[in-house]
Amino acid sequence: MMPYSLEVTPRDKEAFEAVARLLPPLTGVFVADLPDQEPDLIIEACARYRRAGFRPVPHLVARNIEGVDKLRFLLSRLVGEAKVERALVLGGDRSEPAGPFKEALDLLETGLLSKHGIRQIAVACFPEGHPTIPGGELQRALEAKLAAAAQSDLDVLLVSQFLFEAEPLLDYTRRLRMGGIAAPLRAGLAGPADADTLLQFAKELGVGASKQGMQSKAAGSDERKADQSPQELAAAIVGAQASEPSLRIEGFHFFAFGSTAKTIAWANRHRPGRMDQEMPAAQASVLRRRFGFGSGAGGGGAGLRPRPICFAST
Repeated sequence: MMPYSLEVTPRDKEAFEAVARLLPPLTGVFVADLPDQEPDLIIEACARYRRAGFRPVPHLVARNIEGVDKLRFLLSRLVGEAKVERALVLGGDRSEPAGPFKEALDLLETGLLSKHGIRQIAVACFPEGHPTIPGGELQRALEAKLAAAAQSDLDVLLVSQFLFEAEPLLDYTRRLRMGGIAAPLRAGLAGPADADTLLQFAKELGVGASKQGMQSKAAGSDERKADQSPQELAAAIVGAQASEPSLRIEGFHFFAFGSTAKTIAWANRHRPGRMDQEMPAAQASVLRRRFGFGSGAGGGGAGLRPRPICFAST
């Protein structure tokens, strides 16, 4: 079964209500740290999600943290008040850092995360590249973060930028494995939203060539207004993982650009055994041809039955 996690912002009351009502207990909830946000906001949000029965995973953003003392204060409270054991460690996008930390590696090299009780870090990765950082630099930075995590005895989970097609993710993951990087990877998916909304976030966050298919949908007045489902993309990733266990794609990370409630509802609808029942015959046929899985006989999505999309809490 494939786990999944979800991204929220600290002030989003509707997201919290949707999570509390719909999300399976113990699911990982990643809580964003926005620029110029008071530390109390993310601490209180993580504690709130912990009390509600989930596993909060705060963003630790290097450029938002004013110094070592602030980092100690933040970690101490996150672990003490919200029982945080995992964190997503990021560099951040603000042009001028708030203190001495400029990139995620700077936080890891302090050694403070493991000393305060953090046991696992999530690290961002970019299958389609980054809008401002060259590919070689991204790779060197990833390798350095993995080495620093190993020195602090931290487990690592890779979390990818969201994208709209499976091929860039699969090619990227194969390159990681060929290069000796074995950390499990969670594929970033955009939850259901209309094409214009998805393209807006794709532009802001630097999604690459895979957005072209979404652009063609946005060009049609009817399709652009309808929620776009990640169903085909998710099924392709599940099928590839089943065919190539060495990929170590162990789940999905959802960005709920349209609505947190819609995203969770979508995930709940696609529990074990349902993806194959809901997928149209033509879509299933395309997936079989493109990714070489689910070649069993039968109409509709019957050929996908050996490898249904499966979700579980983290």
